[in-house]
Amino acid sequence: MSAPVPNPFDDPTATRIAAGETEAIFLPGHGMLGMSLRHRGVEFLRQIGDLKASAAKNRTAGIPFLFPWANRLAGFQYEVAGRGVTLSAHSALLRYDDNGLPMHGMMWPHLAWRMAETAPDRLTASYDWSQPQGLVVFPYPCRLTMTASVAPASLTIETALEPASDTPVPVSFGFHPYLGLPDAPRQDWRVSLPEMRHLALDARKIPTGASEPFPGLNAALGPRDFDDGFALLGEQATLSVAAGDHRISVDLLEGYPYTQVFAPHDKEFLAFEPMTAPSNALISGTGLRLVQPGDSFQARFRIRID
Repeated sequence: MSAPVPNPFDDPTATRIAAGETEAIFLPGHGMLGMSLRHRGVEFLRQIGDLKASAAKNRTAGIPFLFPWANRLAGFQYEVAGRGVTLSAHSALLRYDDNGLPMHGMMWPHLAWRMAETAPDRLTASYDWSQPQGLVVFPYPCRLTMTASVAPASLTIETALEPASDTPVPVSFGFHPYLGLPDAPRQDWRVSLPEMRHLALDARKIPTGASEPFPGLNAALGPRDFDDGFALLGEQATLSVAAGDHRISVDLLEGYPYTQVFAPHDKEFLAFEPMTAPSNALISGTGLRLVQPGDSFQARFRIRID
């Protein structure tokens, strides 16, 4: 069994998993947050410098799980599978963007996962979405299971969702891995994106429903900003960033037909975000899938370090 490791919260569930020269640390007691991913002693996660401050302000950090929705909703009401929801505009459990819109669902500091299984290179944890504070936000009882596994130079995260009642469960979750490269300024990082469809966004970063072909990209970041939504053309895709002797790739392997690329020009990080549905899917219905009682939904992505 992997031994608990020091962490900012003295979380007894904090667990290090490792294979070869690659190791990761996760905090099941705090949202199953990935708080470290190191290869040959080099840290490749960002936004992890002050996790206590991030938790206090409901900020994302490291590799956060975004549930029950990834990115933004266009408002505070949605209705799916016959159940209507009115979200609070001032909840201490939620995060809001600069326009006051609900963003990233219930935040990681408020979700205590239960350890299910550990091995030197693997950790599995579960969460029972049936507590009143969660059902107010997302009234669809379900069971979540997440397995993080490390292999030499890679980390794979698998997530399963199963309805826990006779009500179908909408699927709109995602992840927001903050990645960074050592020994090279952000403007020199070279981004490679595959052919996809680029989603048109309004001024609030909400998809309008329109899209256009995106031919792919292989270029230095330079001064450009990214906060762009994309739809994959197939079932899988790889997005990567490289500089010097390092390359980080995010492989969308299963269950993630959408992604957001986030790279603000004034920050030394970027994020290739696996998403099961586009932003605002709980309201728009675009790309939204329902898991029927008795069925399960599986999603999987991998971070590779070359």
